[in-house]
Amino acid sequence: MARPEDMWQCQTVNCGYIYDPDKGDKRKKIPPGTTFEDLPEDWFCPICRATKKCFRPLAGPGSTKEADCAM
Repeated sequence: MARPEDMWQCQTVNCGYIYDPDKGDKRKKIPPGTTFEDLPEDWFCPICRATKKCFRPLAGPGSTKEADCAM
């Protein structure tokens, strides 16, 4: 089971999608076990299409919510 530090949440308004490395992203053919850092630079949220820059880890450094993320 992934640690909260390894799971990243979309910070855009009304989304909150959580990328879980244990599950990967079937829609984009990202296999389970792929860390957030290893996702392709052009990967985006499967719910709201926000870029990787709009995600923050659930715990650890950088996990505090910042200003609204523009899409």
